Amino acid sequence: MDANGSWRADGDGERVSVLLIADPGKPAAIAERLAEWMPGRLRARGGIERRWSAHVRRDSYLLAEGTDFAEVIDLVDPSAEAVDLVVYLTDLPRREGTLPVVADVSVDHRFALLSVPGVGGIQVERRIRTVTELVISSLLGDLEFTSSRAARRFPSVQSTSGIRYFAPPGLRRLRLLSGMVRANRPWRLVTGLSKVLVGAFATGAIALSTDTIWMFADTMSPWRMSAATVLSVAAMILWLILDHELWERPRSRAERDRSVLYNMSTVITLVVGVGVLYVALFCLLLFTAWLTVSPELLSPVLGHGVTSSDYLTLAWLLASIATIGGALGSGLEDDTAVKEAAYGVRQRQRIDRHRSGSNEA
Repeated sequence: MDANGSWRADGDGERVSVLLIADPGKPAAIAERLAEWMPGRLRARGGIERRWSAHVRRDSYLLAEGTDFAEVIDLVDPSAEAVDLVVYLTDLPRREGTLPVVADVSVDHRFALLSVPGVGGIQVERRIRTVTELVISSLLGDLEFTSSRAARRFPSVQSTSGIRYFAPPGLRRLRLLSGMVRANRPWRLVTGLSKVLVGAFATGAIALSTDTIWMFADTMSPWRMSAATVLSVAAMILWLILDHELWERPRSRAERDRSVLYNMSTVITLVVGVGVLYVALFCLLLFTAWLTVSPELLSPVLGHGVTSSDYLTLAWLLASIATIGGALGSGLEDDTAVKEAAYGVRQRQRIDRHRSGSNEA
């Protein structure tokens, strides 16, 4: 767009440049793929030939869930960017009351804010592309740029600052919660728990050397083993929450609903991460038991012939014991991945970075 507000054009059609600003993590990864996808897929949209250029800038602004869109515009200042359109992808959820917001658009400022968790936890990139097409359609003023089906899927209303798009109807809160868990990237938690995995495996290996554990595993019923699993996983999750201060405490009644949502996403993320850890422990201890405890050694203690189910049961009990041992006795040298499991903690980290930057200035 030139200084007169008209789109630049040449022999190959209009030229449109887009800056994708993205929070580090999942939004940045999506933005990188969006930048590769845009030029080819959007070239002939809306019946007008356009030449698209897109580049990505990783940045993290001091935003909270309730930050007004006008404040976001002032903070990002899209008018200072030498591009036609600015789209900011954030990993923080945004809501209007209880309705998840997926995007805010200001045509006057040529700026859009997309909340990645708002689209849900499955088919994230496909949905983000659809929302991106919708906001670009609004910014261009080209109603034919995207399909009417997409517009119906993500309902919109006029707001004081522009246009606001909401999550699709049906299970909106569950969709937002799954999107928050996906944005937390639970699989990264497993790498953060590597020190706990080592300590827990050591605990399980020591327990494996005692024949009392062999007899316990042989006499315990499946429901008792299941109860031991639940208790051990719960102990690990509770330890992580308390040790790393992951629980979000509401300061007022107005913050209670937000805190419940944040805490639910944290707990689900930890359940997934610790569940993967438990399975890893089970596999390691099963292999260790099979390698070190021969059937000839195990059979006289149990008083019957040994089958594969006996090794599976033994590894199951050892994994529960090892998980409790890891929860109570191990520490993390690097807890960054664990703290990223909580939205409230990430927001406090943003505030701390902002304050430290202000002090240095």
